[in-house]
Amino acid sequence: MENFVFKKITSGMDIPYELLLLADETVEAINRYIFDSSIYVLNDGIQDIAVMAMHPNSNKELEIKNIAVIESYRSRGIGSILIDKTKEIARKNGYTTLTVGTSDTGFQQIKFYEKNGFIKKGIRKDFFTDNYPFPIYENGLQMRDMVVLAHDLSE
Repeated sequence: MENFVFKKITSGMDIPYELLLLADETVEAINRYIFDSSIYVLNDGIQDIAVMAMHPNSNKELEIKNIAVIESYRSRGIGSILIDKTKEIARKNGYTTLTVGTSDTGFQQIKFYEKNGFIKKGIRKDFFTDNYPFPIYENGLQMRDMVVLAHDLSE
């Protein structure tokens, strides 16, 4: 992992939609949050392999809006590295809570967040049916509700 470079996307750089689309269904959905978010990419020395976007919901709560790793790097701990980096950034900037939302059909994602110290805090009913123009399926089930998970950064 020593060759990895973690960098913040600045206003003059291109938004990495190809990476963001690994975790979100449409550019329109990404555009609803991306311009008010901090975007970071992880580069392996050759290419960008992962992305995360964080949005401040308040002066105490930072939300992970998007986190994605390219397929060839999945199941190698990269996602957990991104979560650890997000926690570090959030603490450094005075946030006390880190939140994330994912589909109620995203069983693997929910397990991943719980493994990284998040606990279920709530449900946003009909989030995916109300915010996307077409039905989205995951694990053979239609995505409807968003599961909200939170991590207390004072721990």
